[in-house]
Amino acid sequence: MLSLKWFFGNRDDLTDVHKLHRAVFTEEQGVPEEEVFNGKDADCIHLAVYESGIPVACGSINVTDEHFILTRVCTLPSHRGQGLASGIVDTLIESCVQMGGTTQRVNSQVTAKGFYEKLGFIAVGDEYDIAGIPHVLMEHTGSGARKCGGGNCAACGKHR
Repeated sequence: MLSLKWFFGNRDDLTDVHKLHRAVFTEEQGVPEEEVFNGKDADCIHLAVYESGIPVACGSINVTDEHFILTRVCTLPSHRGQGLASGIVDTLIESCVQMGGTTQRVNSQVTAKGFYEKLGFIAVGDEYDIAGIPHVLMEHTGSGARKCGGGNCAACGKHR
């Protein structure tokens, strides 16, 4: 059985979130621990998905003065292909909207660009490097992944 749990970085124990980050980013992708565990998690709101009490996927929101940034969306290899990441992104977008955000950003790994495009994000810049991995800045305008974001999303085909 799947369940969800919210964590607030500045007040909750992030052990489960960090287990997922370590498994996916450090062990699987080879990102150095000092880059993964850089102290920024305390500034984020995290959502974790559990299966039978075991954390299997997560994603975060970093709310800055200017932007709502989705970050560190990841799923254990054993649980990929089940729609968990899509569900996380949709829930994070809706949470951003509830907090007043009309545009959500993500620093997407280039290999995940198609995933985010299917959820209504569009690339808004050139590729750049984070920890040796090519990334691209993407934005989603409106509410809900796979829903029309006011005519500005890839889901409806109307790009700015």
